[in-house]
Amino acid sequence: MNRYWSPVVRTLTPYVPGEQPKIDHLIKLNTNENPYPPSPAAIEAMRRELGDGLRLYPDPQSTRLRRAIAQANGVAPECVFVGNGSDEVLAHAFLGLMKHEAALRFPDVTYSFYPVYCGLYGIDYRTVSLREDFSLAVDDFAGPCGGIVIANPNAPTGRALARAEVERLVAAHPECVVLVDEAYVDFGGESSVPLVERYPNLLVSQTLSKSRSLAGLRVGLAIGQPGLIEALERVKDSFNSYPLDRLAIAGAVAAYEDVEHFERTRAAVIASRERLAGELAGLGFSVLPSAAKIMFARHRSRDAARLQAALRERRVLVRHFPKPRIDQYLRITVGTDAECTALVDALREILATAAS
Repeated sequence: MNRYWSPVVRTLTPYVPGEQPKIDHLIKLNTNENPYPPSPAAIEAMRRELGDGLRLYPDPQSTRLRRAIAQANGVAPECVFVGNGSDEVLAHAFLGLMKHEAALRFPDVTYSFYPVYCGLYGIDYRTVSLREDFSLAVDDFAGPCGGIVIANPNAPTGRALARAEVERLVAAHPECVVLVDEAYVDFGGESSVPLVERYPNLLVSQTLSKSRSLAGLRVGLAIGQPGLIEALERVKDSFNSYPLDRLAIAGAVAAYEDVEHFERTRAAVIASRERLAGELAGLGFSVLPSAAKIMFARHRSRDAARLQAALRERRVLVRHFPKPRIDQYLRITVGTDAECTALVDALREILATAAS
């Protein structure tokens, strides 16, 4: 360890992102990116921003974008916060709303950045075990706590919780903030944003990386009552007052306005997901029901790590997590129909070879 490190750095276990390979012509189903391009309107809006204006700082409040998000979600602009990807938004929420004497709670199988934030900010936490089928039981979160975080739909499982169940969770914990991470909600989940008006302890985060194909732009958001949004603003302005640049603001506004492109591409992903689930089942996989753009599947007789390695040899990337409860599952991003077909063909070849 470097002797110049601060003490906290020595204790950190950083998040490990999915592989971003430098090799061309790989079928990349490991990082949950949208297989379809962004809205042409978003691309054109960003082109128009190129010029002398880039010498000036962007709007620190991202006012145009907050208004566009507010209009799309039926809330007031003061109920919207934006940041450099939903990861930054989540980080600000952990520091500004989740660091209390009582322990924070989140599921044992979920987005692996949550414990990383806790380590970074010194937040005590406890995990709540999902059921055997990886569904979430609201009643298992009973009792006092410093906050609750759930991904809905969950990652990496893709399973979703009904809005009525989220409301039960929020109503049962008026003493703390319940943060609902909705990164994948547009692919079949039921958003909790309509509950925000009634519950001052509910914060909902979303991203433009998934359903609007803007992972490279880094735009995330949160929706909650103004008291929660103020906490996020105070953290932001103590860290980086300009998290979104001029191109990101322009592109994100245009992406929200292009509803037709959004609806068409997300419908294509959902259709491909359902087809892929059936094909994987036909190859002997057990596939969890997914409301996200990911599949979580295990084969009845083949080791997941070996399957992942064999797929990589065939230039197909999927994600494997060598962790308790899920070490025999593969997390598969839903690609285009052609990419899904290539995955299925590769798996069929691997399974036939292993059986011979």
